[in-house]
Amino acid sequence: MATDQADRDQFIGAMRRVAASVTVVTTDGPAGRYGATVSAFSSVSADPPTVLVCLHGQSRIAQAVQDNGRFCVNVLPEGSTDIADRFAGRHDARVSDRFSGVDCYGLPGTPPQIDGAIVFQAEVQQTLLSGSHLIVIGRVGAVLGGDSRPLTYHDGAYHRVVPDAAHAPH
Repeated sequence: MATDQADRDQFIGAMRRVAASVTVVTTDGPAGRYGATVSAFSSVSADPPTVLVCLHGQSRIAQAVQDNGRFCVNVLPEGSTDIADRFAGRHDARVSDRFSGVDCYGLPGTPPQIDGAIVFQAEVQQTLLSGSHLIVIGRVGAVLGGDSRPLTYHDGAYHRVVPDAAHAPH
């Protein structure tokens, strides 16, 4: 059965206009320590607490997350554009270790937790390859942080979340 498919450029243009929180997915364990900036992150369920991330299927982090069996989603706070750029690979030509100089915590061999971020620690429950990306579903074992406004990305640029004064809680 043939199905219609949206024009790729039109799809990408529309997705650029969808604001998203900026997250860094990290993992560590026998397959190594990796981190990558990811815009595709979502809650799946509250019962049990579950999240999903989408990683490029051919990336080193996708393989490492599967092999390590656990990951952290670090929702970056406002003002973390340098960290977002670093884990997006924009500094790879001059920085060999993306974690160098980034304040992280957690036990050695566990996914790094970026200081100041809202952190979701998760264990891989399921993976699914869809198109060019690996969808990773993880059961959340702990949530840390949560006091800061998130850094967002919209139409090719970073943005701050600004409350609508007319709808702000009084």
